[in-house]
Amino acid sequence: MTQLRFHAQRLFDGQAFLDDQVLTIVDGKITDIDQNTDNIDVAVTGLVVPGYIDLQVNGGGGALFNDSPSVENLKTIMSAHAKYGTTAMMPTLITDKVEVMQQAADAIAQALNEGVPGIVGIHFEGPHLSVAKKGTHCADYIRPISATEWQVLSRQDIGLVIVTLAPENVSPADVTRMVELGIKVCLGHTNADFKTTQASIDAGASGFTHLFNAMSPLQGREPGVVGAALLNNQTSCGLIVDGFHVDYASCKLAIQAKPQGKIFLVTDAMPPVGTDQTEFALYDRTVYVDNGKLTSTTGELAGSSLDMANAVKNTHQGLGIPLDEALRMGSLYPAQYLYQNQAVIRGELKQGQRADMVVLNDDLSVKETWISGQKV
Repeated sequence: MTQLRFHAQRLFDGQAFLDDQVLTIVDGKITDIDQNTDNIDVAVTGLVVPGYIDLQVNGGGGALFNDSPSVENLKTIMSAHAKYGTTAMMPTLITDKVEVMQQAADAIAQALNEGVPGIVGIHFEGPHLSVAKKGTHCADYIRPISATEWQVLSRQDIGLVIVTLAPENVSPADVTRMVELGIKVCLGHTNADFKTTQASIDAGASGFTHLFNAMSPLQGREPGVVGAALLNNQTSCGLIVDGFHVDYASCKLAIQAKPQGKIFLVTDAMPPVGTDQTEFALYDRTVYVDNGKLTSTTGELAGSSLDMANAVKNTHQGLGIPLDEALRMGSLYPAQYLYQNQAVIRGELKQGQRADMVVLNDDLSVKETWISGQKV
């Protein structure tokens, strides 16, 4: 048994700001919180907040998950994002060959078996998408579900699973089958109409991938996917708040329209996060970095160079969202979406929760990141 007494000068526990809190951490979990400052092992200044949880991470630290689906690559990506407060992530495989999906699943299974800090499952963004709304995904790999994909999706050793799909290309029966496997189904890269989208929600789809981006828009006579996302109160939406993917006014509109807790922050991060890279290869093209904006040689936005610390900062300072709510959008709300009907073990700093913590400076930059009571 390992025990740590951790003194936070100021703490946001997921609900309230508190001063002089001492967390007792045993084997990576918080067992008690008090104000007894005897026998302190670690004392930190700054604001201690729940660790950020990113459900859409394609790469970081110069590595792209698709390029080399391996444990080493996962460690590189996780390490890059941990510097910016991410304590749990869903490594995301974008549309690719089924063999790459199998390799990615193997890598995730190995990482979970080895206890690689921060890796909690996998997000398959594709390959069952709409060619019309493929964005930077490769049209050559977009395809219907086959028995081989079902074998990957049915695995029980790959942790939590999110699948992004286009409802016009995946039947409601197949959506229900995924949900029965424990998969969180998100709708994205889709040109579906409202009726088709609603049928997928009725079948169990519960989320929307990078709201507004690569989906049919809200219009007066056809609400589209965006309309369905905003209208269905039980669904959750990932939102990229980097100033490039979605206008800040549209971000504010979505937050205003959805019930509290149903918008969470994602990065859609690519290899440049944590590096000074100015370009990288994606499929058969090159992606260029220009003042934080990633653009492919074929003209589309190609993911982001956003990190979770800046996503929270942009939400607070750029959108004018109160700090406590911006922090929840980066931690509690993605945790609630990810765990849904299971016990939520992340997203707050309370008794029984995992000791995933971030120490923030006054400017909301990251001073320290802790995963399961270990400084990383």
